[in-house]
Amino acid sequence: MVRTRTDARLLRREMPGTVGLLADAADFASMRRYASFLFDDHAAYLRQVDGLLRARAAQGAYTSVALFDPPGFARFCAERGLDADTPVSRCRYVAEAAGRGPAVPYGGQPMDRLVPQLLDAAARSRSRERAAALLAAAGRCEDCGEHRADAALARAGVLTGRLTEALGPGAQHVVCTARAAGFPLVAVARGGAEPAAEPRPGLLLPDAEALRLVLAAGIATSGTGGVVARTTRAGAECVRGWRLRDGWLEPLTEKEVYAAYCTDARSGAPLPPEPGVTYAAGIPLPRPERGCHR
Repeated sequence: MVRTRTDARLLRREMPGTVGLLADAADFASMRRYASFLFDDHAAYLRQVDGLLRARAAQGAYTSVALFDPPGFARFCAERGLDADTPVSRCRYVAEAAGRGPAVPYGGQPMDRLVPQLLDAAARSRSRERAAALLAAAGRCEDCGEHRADAALARAGVLTGRLTEALGPGAQHVVCTARAAGFPLVAVARGGAEPAAEPRPGLLLPDAEALRLVLAAGIATSGTGGVVARTTRAGAECVRGWRLRDGWLEPLTEKEVYAAYCTDARSGAPLPPEPGVTYAAGIPLPRPERGCHR
């Protein structure tokens, strides 16, 4: 009996798991229409999920946390002829659908960190999907007949490479935002040397590809946007910025970078600079020869 229990504990460590999380209070409220969904308070629900994650971690089990999307769940059940008002259907949705979407590995982080991480991952996933759709619909150039998407992806690839070269050594955290055809898009890329790790040149895949995709969507649609890069080198942090203009990244001035970081986006009130952070002008990126595409 003792051996059987020990074997069961060892087996649990070998079984990865995915937990579907209703991160948003509105999504949680929409699930309450199902009689079999017995939670009635979002804060209490989050505490219960936190306890479950901690218990799995204490057993040595690996768990990823995926976003539970109620409209996606309803479509999933309708397509498969499942009764949506059962725990089994919810589990099947997490295993078959939600688990293939954006997810965050659980590493002991508290809920007030895990929820934003998951929402950010979902936003980046939606941005990639939207960017791909915008590129597919971009059509051809009226002047030369070339696909706008092909030209934009090629330009964004060159731009990503030159940005990486300009940033140089150090740990990189690059955020690209764009508004393309009225849709907000975001991509986050990391790379370089990490603390207590071997240096890794360039931005990491698939991060670099996501950055290229969002930039390309902005270029193909003549959208607006920009890039902010935070470089950590020898314990010091430097923040630089660029704006997307006329199909290329134009460096921001030191004053513009400082204003962007040290101004409250909602109120416009000034914010104190982060300790130990230097705000610097963006580095000029050599622009390729202009063709008929931006």
